[in-house]
Amino acid sequence: MKKLILTVALLAFIACHKNEQGNTESGALPIDVANPEVKEVMLTREYPGYLAADATIPIVGRVNGTIVKKNFTEGGRVKKGDLLFVIEPDLYEDAVAQAQAALKTAEAQLEYAKSNYERMQVAIGSNAVSQIELLQAKSRVESGEAAVENARAALKSAKTKLGYCYVKAPQDGSVGLRNYSVGAYVAGEMSPVELCRLYKDDIMYAYFDITDNQWLIRQQNSSNIDQSRVTFRPGGNSLFTHEAYIDYLSPNVNLSTGTLQVRAVFDNSDGMLKPGNYISVVMPYERIENGILVRDASVGTDQLGKFIYVVNDSNRVEFRRIVTGTLVDDTMRLVTSGLEPDERYVTQALLKVRNGMPVTPIMEK
Repeated sequence: MKKLILTVALLAFIACHKNEQGNTESGALPIDVANPEVKEVMLTREYPGYLAADATIPIVGRVNGTIVKKNFTEGGRVKKGDLLFVIEPDLYEDAVAQAQAALKTAEAQLEYAKSNYERMQVAIGSNAVSQIELLQAKSRVESGEAAVENARAALKSAKTKLGYCYVKAPQDGSVGLRNYSVGAYVAGEMSPVELCRLYKDDIMYAYFDITDNQWLIRQQNSSNIDQSRVTFRPGGNSLFTHEAYIDYLSPNVNLSTGTLQVRAVFDNSDGMLKPGNYISVVMPYERIENGILVRDASVGTDQLGKFIYVVNDSNRVEFRRIVTGTLVDDTMRLVTSGLEPDERYVTQALLKVRNGMPVTPIMEK
């Protein structure tokens, strides 16, 4: 009787176990899968950099006097020739008037000396004047000519100094904060005084450093990439991407850092970017024709590196080690080793699957 009971119990256990296996196989967990995306990929590297204006020009006062007018908005844009400051011109206007009067006097004296000399040249033939008197008359003409030249130079200098009273923008650009307010006295005649600064920023430069070996790698792949073009993002903000073109490469490697300084130029006629902005420069260095891409969110990480879950032909999960590369289009990750283009990988619910687990794959479109 006991043997019969044990036999019945054993048969019941085996039947239940088989029933559980059948239920497991038929109720495999539905899992979203996808094939890797295969397309051309441009490999890039990012470098920190900064922006600089085409020119930073000190606007200086070169005369003595009180600032009587400021004719710009600090931080605003100005055009070449726009009036920025007026420095008390009265004294220099008087100097111009005095120089003009001195020139007229010198010209009148020269005219008289020339007329006198001409009369003596006629009189010398009749011995009415001596040779010495004729020479003296000629000397007075020469002295008068020199006096006129000096008076003209003095007038030009006076006009130049008067022009310095009207400080104008030498280029288009943006003006910084003023160093002196209206009513302040400046003494710029002996040594120019900086009144403010003008930033010529319609053309700007992006400066960044690249290691010498990275530059060599880029040069080795020069046949399939544009060597001159880079892109950059102000402050690392991917919403504002700008193109620039390399126009300068340092002729020597910095021995302290092992880097080369690179400069790229770009148009900033809209004035959107400012000198001193920190940027992230993206430089291409290699083109891969058939790059294998998977969703970055589908890639797991542990202490040994990167991994992904693959669903094989038997619809079972395989744990797979992979080697990854750069991030592409912000969401896709380049796989350089460990995955084939025709394989299926798990796209979601990584915590729900395990190696060898049977699943029902649902192919995503």
